[in-house]
Amino acid sequence: MSYYFTLNYPKNLKPCSVSDLLKTLLIPRKWRHYLRSDQKVLINGCYRSVNQLVYPNDKIELTLDRVESRQSNYPSSSNLPDIIYEDANLLVINKPAGQKTHPNQGETNTALNDCATYLGRSPYIVHRLDMLTSGLLLVAKNPAVVPILNRELTTKIFQREYLATVAHADKLAGTGSIRQPLGHDPHDQRKRMVQPDGLAAVTHYHIIRYMPDNTALVKLTLETGRTHQIRVHLASLGSPIVGDPLYNSEFQQGEFLHLTAYRMSFIKPFSFDKVQVELPNAKRRF
Repeated sequence: MSYYFTLNYPKNLKPCSVSDLLKTLLIPRKWRHYLRSDQKVLINGCYRSVNQLVYPNDKIELTLDRVESRQSNYPSSSNLPDIIYEDANLLVINKPAGQKTHPNQGETNTALNDCATYLGRSPYIVHRLDMLTSGLLLVAKNPAVVPILNRELTTKIFQREYLATVAHADKLAGTGSIRQPLGHDPHDQRKRMVQPDGLAAVTHYHIIRYMPDNTALVKLTLETGRTHQIRVHLASLGSPIVGDPLYNSEFQQGEFLHLTAYRMSFIKPFSFDKVQVELPNAKRRF
C-alpha cells in the first residue's frame, strides 16, 4: 500500500539539505533510502537529490510504497472509543480504568478493539497504559507513522503527564524526582520493585494541592516508561497511589486506581506541527 504525505517547509527555519530534512522528520533509514532510490521526494513538484537544499515555504511531497508491518489484526469490539483528538493519521482516546490497551489471544474488549470498531480496520499500537490506569492513549491509523512516533518516544519528543492522588502526602516534598531502578518482584510476577541492579527509571513529581485527609493531587512526568513505574516509585517513598491494589497496603475492595494520563504532546508525523492534547476536566476527576 502507498502512503502520501505533504507539508510546507516552515518559514522560520534555515534552508537544509533534503537528506537533513528526512532525518529531522525522523524517517527511518531504510525508508530514506527508498525515497531517494525511487525518487519519491518531490520539492515543489520536482525530484531533488539529497544534497540539494530545501527553502522556507517549499512544498514537500513524500510517497512511501514499501511500508511493512507485522502487527496482528485487532477485531472489532462493537464498542466505540471515547475520542479526544483525531487527524488523518492518529487517534487519541480516553481509555477507561480497568480496560487493557491491547488484546491477548482471543480477547476483543480492549481499547484497540474499540478503535477497530470506530475505524473499520485494525489500528496500530504506539504505546501502552496499564490496565488500571485511565486516560490518554495515542493510536496510529496506519503503519507509516508508527516508526516515527516510536522515535519520538525514545528521544523524549513525545511527552506524557499524569495525575495521581496519593496517600500519606506528608511524606512527599512539594516537588521532586525519584531515581530508583526497577525490576521484577521475585515473589509476585504481577509486581515490580526497586532493585539496585534493575532498569534505570526516573519520575518527576509536583504536588498540585493537598487535601485534609493527608492525600494530595500530584502531577507526574516520566523520563523512562517502565512497567508500573509511577506506582512503584510513589510507593517507595511511602506515598502510594489511592486505590492501588498492588502497592498500597491500605487498598479496599471497590476502590479504583487514582492515576490518569491527562496530557500529552508530540510532533505530528511528517510535519513540523506540535500537538498538545489534554483530558477535559482531568484535575476535577479526583
